[in-house]
Amino acid sequence: MSGRSRRPGCRKLRGRRVRAGGIVPFSPAGPIPDPAASRMQKVIHMTSRHGTTTLWRPTGPKELDLVRELKWRAWPARLLGQPFFYPVLNEDYAVKIARDWNVKHDGAGFVTRFEVESQFLRRYPVRQAGGQTILELWVPAAELDDFNAHMAGEIEVVHEFR
Repeated sequence: MSGRSRRPGCRKLRGRRVRAGGIVPFSPAGPIPDPAASRMQKVIHMTSRHGTTTLWRPTGPKELDLVRELKWRAWPARLLGQPFFYPVLNEDYAVKIARDWNVKHDGAGFVTRFEVESQFLRRYPVRQAGGQTILELWVPAAELDDFNAHMAGEIEVVHEFR
């Protein structure tokens, strides 16, 4: 024991102290469901309209060009080393990533908005990637074609940062 006391609300994960909900545990078989996120998932899907759920995706110019080539109706296949597609459930979180990360790494950042059939989305657990409003879905890359087939309407750019 190091003699340091454990901070309230923290737990030890692989030698690091992690605030509850701060990291989604991951196993070789994939992400481990978060019970709190499962409760959030029910709330999110109940707020959708017309049987669809609004999702956002922060993206850089290269991915946006591929979306344009797909006529704004699908997300491109993931690259090697990208096992999941991560749409987010909160516009503010998407804005933060596009503005703070994509601009720095890609020279520009875009926030896209799109709709997916709510019933279909129930197969993907909601993941809390940080704070209570930092929510995302983890769609396995192998299922992206099926995900795209359940989109309703076009992908639209709602914010641009340079």
